[in-house]
Amino acid sequence: MKIVIAPDSFKGSLTALEVCEAIAEGLGRIDEQFELVQAPMADGGEGTVQSLVDATGGELVTEQVTGPLGEPVEATFGLLGDGESAVIEMAAASGLPLVPEDERDPLVTTTCGTGELMKAALDRGRRKLIIGIGGSATTDAGAGMAQALGVRLLDEKGDSIGFGGGELARLVNIEMADADPRLVETEVRVACDVDNPLYGERGAAHVYGPQKGASAEDVELLDSNLRIFADVVQRDLGMDIRDLPGAGAAGGLGAGLVAFCGAVLERGVDIVIDAVGLPERMEGADLVITGEGRVDRQTAFGKTAAGVSEVAGRAGVPVIALGGSVAPEASTLHDHGFDALACILTGPMPLEKAMEPARAKEMIAFTAEQMTRCFLAGRGSVAND
Repeated sequence: MKIVIAPDSFKGSLTALEVCEAIAEGLGRIDEQFELVQAPMADGGEGTVQSLVDATGGELVTEQVTGPLGEPVEATFGLLGDGESAVIEMAAASGLPLVPEDERDPLVTTTCGTGELMKAALDRGRRKLIIGIGGSATTDAGAGMAQALGVRLLDEKGDSIGFGGGELARLVNIEMADADPRLVETEVRVACDVDNPLYGERGAAHVYGPQKGASAEDVELLDSNLRIFADVVQRDLGMDIRDLPGAGAAGGLGAGLVAFCGAVLERGVDIVIDAVGLPERMEGADLVITGEGRVDRQTAFGKTAAGVSEVAGRAGVPVIALGGSVAPEASTLHDHGFDALACILTGPMPLEKAMEPARAKEMIAFTAEQMTRCFLAGRGSVAND
């Protein structure tokens, strides 16, 4: 019997690989002869680097890069086992948690460090980049990222503008002559699960600026500056990014990656599914077990478990989803290809207890074992003791 184990991490408790191992332990209690295929998953957000490195037998690399406020930070990215791809979470270099609450200011924060991580991946021969763009501290439309890769963003005097969304007000010209030539031969896929445009009421500044420290006045200024950026990009690069869905993600980094790197914005879980070869791993499977920290109606909308369920559905394989919690309304997931849902909790307990790694592993193992025994009973199979 072949079982594919393809969960997300249980954030704050276990990595996706650790969840895989716990599920495998539980299944081993039923029959050690099961063919178990472990595929740690993610949705393009936090944990994607670790999951893809684990799933492909890659390695983690740490670099010192420019942080959101211009200070040096240590940031880690992944080299995948295919020898061609690298995966980067922009939050590792340009994320909101890197900025103290009282210093958050998208007028000055920069994506330069993200560009430096991209350059580090190129230096290691990688020509396929996967970039997760959640959790940013910035609203600079990827200007800092572009500058780190050699793009010249110039003011009316021909001088380079500085870092931060506030500096976009000075942008007059974009020159690509000194841009890293390796970008032309590099495929850039961006994990982007929002459809916000670059500017306007649903744009980067208005929707996400306040949580990054922007005042009401700052929001209006940033929105105006993003309009300036879009106008200059259209004139100098011949690219209209104004209404591009996802352009406003990560403070406009979505727009910048498209404009300067020819990137494609995609649903994060789809990129991960492709990177780990999940459809191929699913061939001939009898059962799929997935899971995430919380299973609720939002699970159906671009979350890891939903992506796994879609692949399983196309292959005609039943799916069980495990969750640290399962909301009552999660029953709607049965209309989205999930055959069974199970909460891993074995009794009432405080959240901090449930999230203790050792306890979480044992509960996941136990629940995976019991749900699989139910599956086997339904098939009329006899489980080994």
